[in-house]
Amino acid sequence: MSEFSLLKQKLPGVRRGVPLKDHTTFKIGGPAKYFCVAKKSSDIAKAVAAARRLKIHFFILGTGSNVLAPDNGFPGLVIKIQNTAYKIPLDSARGKQTTRVWAEAGVSMAALVRETGKRGLAGLEWAGGLPGTVGGAVRGNAGAFRGEIKDAITQVEALDGKGKRKTFSLKECQFGYRSSIFKGKNMVVLGATFQLRKGARAAIQAVAKDHIRYRKERHPLEFPNAGSIFKNCDLKKVPKALREAMKDVIKVDPFPVIPAAALIARAELKGLRLGDAQVSEKHPNYMVNLGNARANDVIGLIARVKKLIKKKFGVLLEEEISFPH
Repeated sequence: MSEFSLLKQKLPGVRRGVPLKDHTTFKIGGPAKYFCVAKKSSDIAKAVAAARRLKIHFFILGTGSNVLAPDNGFPGLVIKIQNTAYKIPLDSARGKQTTRVWAEAGVSMAALVRETGKRGLAGLEWAGGLPGTVGGAVRGNAGAFRGEIKDAITQVEALDGKGKRKTFSLKECQFGYRSSIFKGKNMVVLGATFQLRKGARAAIQAVAKDHIRYRKERHPLEFPNAGSIFKNCDLKKVPKALREAMKDVIKVDPFPVIPAAALIARAELKGLRLGDAQVSEKHPNYMVNLGNARANDVIGLIARVKKLIKKKFGVLLEEEISFPH
């Protein structure tokens, strides 16, 4: 019996040769060898178990933001998560809404920000306009406007490196700058519990809307893209001369950083192009697909930008996007 037939016994809905460009915001990527959609957390666990049992490499895909899929596709099983349940329970003793929120990994951050804002729950409004899902945000400790996902997390439910379901405390998540224990260890986020706080609904919604408006004005959303390409540079890790030269652009994210976008702009790399991949003229830490960009174009452009920034400023930029392989 073929590998696909064995996999199909475990996952009846699995398909072959699904183009990943149709499932990523960059609109780039060749076919996945195998592809399935998991609409419940139990479906995710089942798909991961099947892949492990058959020794098939797997990759978890949410909305496909912050991902650059290879031109030749993915040589294993892509599991697209669509577990989108969330709960804002009532206090059983008082019958009032609590400030604790539970959300599955497939819930979009946009939906979570909108629904918590409606209920006057503060703590996630910094994420207004943030693309992607709860799972992706937890995995990469997403952050913006001085906020980070870890600031609101109390615990995370995930499949550990052996595929066993486990609850991780905030400390066990090992959150760092755009990182967590769930990155690079074959772990799979299933859901998270957030501890928010009561606030004025109108004020919370106003902040979120302001961030959404900012993103629309400053980010190249008119082109397919994967969000920020590079992490910002920790001020403590850059040469003193550069800190002085860039003091006018230093910001808190959530600690003092020099924005990667500022370095790319100062190096006059806006508009730099390789094939149909281009450093955005609007926001230089974005690369955009002008129509028919290939992953290799983006990879080559990333390498060129890193080389030029290193040569000019003595700083090695670090990628923020993920590369399924």
